[in-house]
Amino acid sequence: MTALPLSQDQIDHHNSARREGLEDDYASLGRALSRRGVDLDAIKRKVQEFSIATPSWATGRGGTRFAKFAIPGEPTNIHEKLADCAVVQQLGRSTPRVSLHFPWDQADDYAGLREEGAALGLGFDAVNSNTFQDQPGQEHSYRSGSLSATDSGVQEQAVAHNIDCIEIGKTLGSKALTVWVGDGSNFPGQQDFTRSLDRYLDSTGSIYAALPDSWRMLLEHKMFEPAFYSTVISDWGSSLMAAQELGPKAQCLVDLGHHAPNVNIEQIVARLHRVGKLGGFHFNDSKYGDDDLDSGSINPHQLFLIFNELAEAQERSPEAFDPAYMIDQSHNVTDPIESLLSSAEAIVSAFAKAALIDRDALHAAQEDNDPMLAFQALRAAYRVDVSPLVAMVRLEAGGAIDWLSAYRQSAWRERKAQERKPVALGAGIV
Repeated sequence: MTALPLSQDQIDHHNSARREGLEDDYASLGRALSRRGVDLDAIKRKVQEFSIATPSWATGRGGTRFAKFAIPGEPTNIHEKLADCAVVQQLGRSTPRVSLHFPWDQADDYAGLREEGAALGLGFDAVNSNTFQDQPGQEHSYRSGSLSATDSGVQEQAVAHNIDCIEIGKTLGSKALTVWVGDGSNFPGQQDFTRSLDRYLDSTGSIYAALPDSWRMLLEHKMFEPAFYSTVISDWGSSLMAAQELGPKAQCLVDLGHHAPNVNIEQIVARLHRVGKLGGFHFNDSKYGDDDLDSGSINPHQLFLIFNELAEAQERSPEAFDPAYMIDQSHNVTDPIESLLSSAEAIVSAFAKAALIDRDALHAAQEDNDPMLAFQALRAAYRVDVSPLVAMVRLEAGGAIDWLSAYRQSAWRERKAQERKPVALGAGIV
């Protein structure tokens, strides 16, 4: 039994006034692609199979180290977060799973939470641990590190928390644990680089040993923050080194904001896949650092180039290709539901454009050392306006042709502002 948050009749009525125009645009796109020898319906089937997860924490307003400006109707608990994620899925139809973060998403009954999600049309993706922030009643502080801490009691506490997350995830039906730590140093000489990595590997080894056979452990790297001089797992090389040492169930997670400026992320994707360690993505966008901006809002071409490498990897070895895709953003000035829908559309659009690339032409140009012809093979796909395709996939799955208009007409935020308790003022990115 489902209990979807929005009226499907209202969505259908919204679509009825727009369906004819969309069908005309879709037919026009189909004719244009047919002249290139591309079957639009075949591309549509690929897009229909693509999906990403939403993070529970992104349903609320984020913030900075200085301030957080909440909006009325923000979710205040996991149940309200799930309802907002269900709105995103109902309108966009590309985000059928939710990724939870503990202990932020603490619940009394996780079996019941799984049933609640199913009633809302949602499953559960990777679970995320939090050892970068002290919690009320916690015995040991993470101020000097967690999995790599010099204090064995701190390490044991951090390991135990990650194992608790695995147990919760098993109840939810998850199949992966994402591990990110803020461990590092702010002063030269503060830590021994080698010993801190060794302690991290010892701790993650204990967590790895607790993984079910069917699970993956996704190691997330980050160049800086909150440690600004050194970070224990600071780049894809450190992440890869750790994943290779831990074993086959450990893989690398690529967050698009966790790199030095001008790093070639698409090349990292290709390298990690080549060695079987491309575990997943956290999609967002960046201007200056780990900005956690809406996906595709700053550099949509880079997003397309990343999906080009993903499409290449899938074509080359489909049996070994199974990355976990998730949005990971901080919405500081927008309605989070609108930003999640916008990002999902940008990500799906980049995936669709990558599916349009003439790979035979691209490979031939690469082998002939013809850089312009190779570039134009990519550019020809990037220039295509795939919005009619993406909207048609939404429509046929029961979503909204114009998700922004449909969402605002639903008055979901206004209604929740009347029902939910206000969020307190504060600071921090979550």
